[in-house]
Amino acid sequence: MTPRWWALVTFGVLLVALVLFAALTVPWHRAPAPRADQVAALGRFPPEQVARARRFRAELRPGTYAGMALGLMVALVLGLTPIGARLVELAGRPFGDHWLARAVLGGLLVVLAGEVLTLPFAAWRHTIVVRYGLSTQSWGGWGVDLLKSAAVSVVLGGLALAGFFAVTHVAPRWWWAFGAAGAAGLVVLLSFVLPVVVEPIFNRFTPMPDGPLRAELIALADRDGVPVRDVLVADASRRTRAVNAYVSGLGPTRRIVVYDTMLTEATPDEVVSVAAHELGHAKDGDVLTGTILGALGAALAVVAIHLLGSWTGLLRLAGVDAIGEPRAIGLLLAVAAVAGLLAGPGQAFVSRRIEARADRHALDLTGDPATFEAMQRRLGSVNLSDPDPPTWEFLMFASHPSTVQRMAAARAYARGER
Repeated sequence: MTPRWWALVTFGVLLVALVLFAALTVPWHRAPAPRADQVAALGRFPPEQVARARRFRAELRPGTYAGMALGLMVALVLGLTPIGARLVELAGRPFGDHWLARAVLGGLLVVLAGEVLTLPFAAWRHTIVVRYGLSTQSWGGWGVDLLKSAAVSVVLGGLALAGFFAVTHVAPRWWWAFGAAGAAGLVVLLSFVLPVVVEPIFNRFTPMPDGPLRAELIALADRDGVPVRDVLVADASRRTRAVNAYVSGLGPTRRIVVYDTMLTEATPDEVVSVAAHELGHAKDGDVLTGTILGALGAALAVVAIHLLGSWTGLLRLAGVDAIGEPRAIGLLLAVAAVAGLLAGPGQAFVSRRIEARADRHALDLTGDPATFEAMQRRLGSVNLSDPDPPTWEFLMFASHPSTVQRMAAARAYARGER
């Protein structure tokens, strides 16, 4: 068979593997959250608080969607016209048009063009979160975080671009096979590396002092059969009032991380409730599941890109000869942008199912639905979440069940409904 036929077969195998793995690992059953309980839960919030949260979200909405639309439009312009190819050529020209310079510098220049154009929307968002008191960060701190994020993206993006186009350069007929394996491996590697290497760039983590709360969190993890290396406190208060906790890392790097804001805003029992939810992710292997799904999806995407390379009309629009050459970086980003937009609602749906299972785990582990409900109410209040968001927005973007859904699930659990 020709390489193209092998690519078609590989695409089919990967697609079936992705669907089967998702079918077997994603918790499609959802704990009951009766609408009557949701309405009752909404009534537990002061009306002025709900109104303020909805005003906050309404003010964020135009800039958020305008930024998304502009980002997509820029990606399409750079990818479906020769502009992207010319930017890559411009970046490589001082280096004798070497393919590696085009791949790395040209790719970063194309990405930078989109980031710069959408930057005003990010700044506009910052003004709103500061005005509502959710952000405690100055413009200087915001700018430093922006530069840190850009530096991390440059390093990771540069390595990915260099690796991808090195493969297309060395193996022009079979690059899709090596690239698919490399993309899957990169996803797995980053799952281990990011929590240990990248998280400390943005936050300082200190061990939680010995005391009843630390002891209870360690005992909770032991009772759950999910040993943790440490309990850390993140200095989130230097940029936000939002409260959160999470379990980070895999195996020997696993630790419970609690925002310092949570220690001041929530009761110890509520901190334990959130930690129990996060331990549920570790107990059920959600990080590993997400890593495998991501690895299969990344490999599938590389093979799909190769197959798209036979669409001569698409290549003609981008002004390139082949999809595996550096000048096609703009086209690759345009395809990725469209694919991400189309896949977003499905990914959000899967995420909501996984989060609902972790909620159930927290209820089982603590046996305290009242505290769970109180914690969800506090999370929604402090984080200025709309407790019952518009249905269309919820279905499109929500990665977690809504606040009232989570509170209703706790009420159903307390009545013995499973």
